Formats: sequence, structure tokens, C-alpha cells
Amino acid sequence: MFDINQIMKILPHRYPFLLVDRIVELEEGKRIVGLKNVTINEPFFQGHFPGHPVMPGVLIIEGMAQVGGILAYLASSDEVRKKVCYFVGIDNARFRRPVRPGDQLQIEIVATGCRRGIWSFVGKASVNGNVVAEADLKATFADKDREQ
Repeated sequence: MFDINQIMKILPHRYPFLLVDRIVELEEGKRIVGLKNVTINEPFFQGHFPGHPVMPGVLIIEGMAQVGGILAYLASSDEVRKKVCYFVGIDNARFRRPVRPGDQLQIEIVATGCRRGIWSFVGKASVNGNVVAEADLKATFADKDREQ
């Protein structure tokens, strides 16, 4: 549906912080499924953890946020698409199983609403059908040159 080149036209992230490789399902404005192929070449595995590589949970959550950002971007007006999507909130994060090199992380995001420009999502990340992480996320768009 969307390959890495199309994703990079939407997200400002680049290696090593681009954490979605492909979008495989999309219900515009409602639901999206992305994939992240986890390899031993990921820079974080060098220190997390030597001899026992595990993908950091915060990066799984960031992958969810990036997939959610794509969903919000695609559902937004051309005016909003000129802005950048910021991850602004997380609740109810839970980590169920470790993610290791060789795993394919499937990230499913469901939009639960958009109020005053703030998108709400429910995210779930799975490997081989087993949930590895889940969280409620929030994101919004802001001007690229805006001071925070």
C-alpha cells in the first residue's frame, strides 16, 4: 500500500529514527496497519542489551506514534499537511513480550477521535499475532518553525 519511499514523503523522520517500513492496511481516518522489520543492524541493539538484544519499549511506542502520524496526515487537509505531526501524549502503555532481531513488528492504530486538532489513538503492536505492546496515544500538528 505504502512503501518506505512514500512513508518518507509523509514523515520527517530518517534513519535511525524512522521506525516504520511499510503500510499494509488503511481505512482513511479510522485505522492503519504498519510494519517494522527489526534487524540486528539496528543501532540500539549495540547497548540494549549486549548478548541479549531487545528492542526498547519506548521505540516500539515511537513506532506506534509514527504510524498514527501517517493516519492523521492522510486524513488531514492540505493546509494541515504543511505542518509537522508531534506526539503529545501517552497513557496506559503496557509491554507484554520482548521484541528481538528477526521479528516483524505489526503496528495497528485505531483513531478514537480528533478534538481541537488533537488526535487520539489506540495502538497495538504484535509479533506473529502475539501482542507485545499497547498504548493510548495523542498527536497534533504544528508549524515546522514554531518554538515549543
